[in-house]
Amino acid sequence: METLQTALTVPPFRPRRGLRGGHIQTLASYFLARHFHLAPAEERLVEVEPAISVLCHCHWQPEGKQAALTVIIVHGLEGSSESEYMLGIAEKGLAAGMNVVRVNQRNCGGTDHMAPTLYNSSLSNDLVAVATNLMEQDHITRFALAGFSMGGNLALKAAGEWGSRASSSHALANHDPEQFRGVAVVCPSLDLAASADALHERGNRLYEKYFLWKLDRRFRAKARLFPDAFDPSRLQGIKSLREFDDKITAFYCGFHGASDYYARAGAANVVDKIGVPAFILHAASDPFIRITPETRRKIAANPNILFVETEDGGHCSFLADPKGYDGHWAELAVIDFLSRL
Repeated sequence: METLQTALTVPPFRPRRGLRGGHIQTLASYFLARHFHLAPAEERLVEVEPAISVLCHCHWQPEGKQAALTVIIVHGLEGSSESEYMLGIAEKGLAAGMNVVRVNQRNCGGTDHMAPTLYNSSLSNDLVAVATNLMEQDHITRFALAGFSMGGNLALKAAGEWGSRASSSHALANHDPEQFRGVAVVCPSLDLAASADALHERGNRLYEKYFLWKLDRRFRAKARLFPDAFDPSRLQGIKSLREFDDKITAFYCGFHGASDYYARAGAANVVDKIGVPAFILHAASDPFIRITPETRRKIAANPNILFVETEDGGHCSFLADPKGYDGHWAELAVIDFLSRL
């Protein structure tokens, strides 16, 4: 694994003039419009469990598809394959000679009708299923995982499980382990309990209310589609993300309450088992993603992990001055790291 001094060639992150501070960076990335120049992607449904599929958008190199590194990227909470950072990674990855597959988590990207299940932070096996599909159907020879926020947790969890030969590793038993080249994540929610509780802090209530509004709408839509599977009355009285995960996520996804869900679904459990080159980008100014001291010790003890913590950057934002590129520094750093695998 390369050292911190040589693993990235991008310049150090410096926030864009006038956009300093975690809240300003986070909100600016949400409101500033972006424009992309991407050819139409191949749409593909990948079955991740019997009768349950996720929607992927595949961008292939016009020549040498099998030989190019394929980046499998997954979005954050209430995002989709159309989230701007997903499109930004696709644009930058294609320009760098990579294939890019934008993965919607279950129910996301307009797929609520496909299955009576909810998505959650434990479903790292869904990424295994996507990777397996690409290897078997497209004969890709090299792939890497990437993710933002909740998607970052999923990508790290999958990588750690492969490294520890845990439950997901058998899915790749018939494939060369060298095909999995690495993982790169931005602001991953690998300590779920600490991050969920940080969302409920007074200064973060705006974000929590936004997430709860989106989650409430999605759950009510699922209840209309599958009235025998979901009860919208369980939403009554929910005022925090922890309460939502306790009454909805844990209840319908096989966990014994929010604490059990957070304890079992976080990538912090397996980050020390990651055996491929890994890049974790975190901002000290992230309003609500927290990394506990114990998890930091695990990260520091794993020589395969390059951990970069910038002073500023907000949550999945990292807006720099657009000098020579579009100023979305985290996307540039991710592609720079992956290009070295």
